[in-house]
Amino acid sequence: MAILHPALESSVRTILSEELLSGLRERARAHDAYNTFARQDFDALVTAGYLKALLPPERGGAGWGLAEAAAAQRLLGAHAPGTALAVNMHLVWAGVVRLLNTRSDHRLDFVDDWTEAGHVLAFGISEPGNDHVLFDSTTRAEEGADGVRYTGTKIFTSLSPAWTRLGVFGKNDDGELVHAFVDREDPGVGIGDDWDTLGMRASQSQSTRLDGALAPPEWIHTRLPVGPQPDALVFGIFGAFLTLTASVYAGIADRALELAAKNPAKRRSLAADRSLDQDPDIRWRVAEAGMDVVALDAFLTQITRDLDAGVDHGPAWFPKLVSLRTRAGDVARSSVDAALKVSGGAQYYRGSELERLYRDVLASLYHPSDAESAHATVANWLLGPLD
Repeated sequence: MAILHPALESSVRTILSEELLSGLRERARAHDAYNTFARQDFDALVTAGYLKALLPPERGGAGWGLAEAAAAQRLLGAHAPGTALAVNMHLVWAGVVRLLNTRSDHRLDFVDDWTEAGHVLAFGISEPGNDHVLFDSTTRAEEGADGVRYTGTKIFTSLSPAWTRLGVFGKNDDGELVHAFVDREDPGVGIGDDWDTLGMRASQSQSTRLDGALAPPEWIHTRLPVGPQPDALVFGIFGAFLTLTASVYAGIADRALELAAKNPAKRRSLAADRSLDQDPDIRWRVAEAGMDVVALDAFLTQITRDLDAGVDHGPAWFPKLVSLRTRAGDVARSSVDAALKVSGGAQYYRGSELERLYRDVLASLYHPSDAESAHATVANWLLGPLD
């Protein structure tokens, strides 16, 4: 069934062919069962030019904006959520560069150079127990003549087996947050083996331990005080991360709705002597899920278009972004739940697609901004900060 806007779908399918997407879906079960990185998926996406898609055509890209990237991530999420979540981290950095450039800010243009050269980017932002997220850090940033050395632990580092440059931040002795990149080959970078999770197993989002990992001066791009800041980098990270992560879950919602619409016709009621797609209660449940997905589609499409156009929503931007990310997770979980309810007990067995989606979609509970943080953001916008 068609969910994506036709123009967006036409654009993204120039890279995401049906053959490529079918291969991702076929391999998803094994990656989940054996807790392995989706290396074949990743290599296929690299070969197709997916990691360079946000670059302009003259630099080997497709000239995508956030709208196209979000549509593409929805398609990936509908076929192989773990793969989509892994490659999401690279696309987020590409999206940050796009959003900065929209605002005439070129501090991260060197990241596009890396992408053009074939580097793979990832995020080293989340830290154990740090619910300040971007606004404080438990990682130490030690200043020196050779750059900044980082010591600390980063968690949920998606794309761990493949990234070559990691975006990190930490706090220096002056209480300043220093944002930079480190190289995978730096002896101070250690990649863990602790991704044994309920779902999204193909993403292999291992923990990363930094022990004096060096960011040379030319890779140090932003210094900010602790606490919320109106800096364009903060907006860029929130804008790209929240929309593209929401897109992965929108894709899961799309697939769950597709299965919810297809599976009842395969089942039959002995009592009523009819297929269950004719049952009024099941039809209501599927329609309710469909209405939620249609509303999410409109929300996601408008937000990404506004980001690409540089629309100034002022203080409403962050409430819109956190609401989108939270709503996408809510709709994805409720859509999977509805699909399970109308599809019968066979989906309860290990290895069914809906059984896997049920576990994958639960990761939406843990991404920033979580429900508590999102509600606090919207409450502060509407009611003012707490005394």
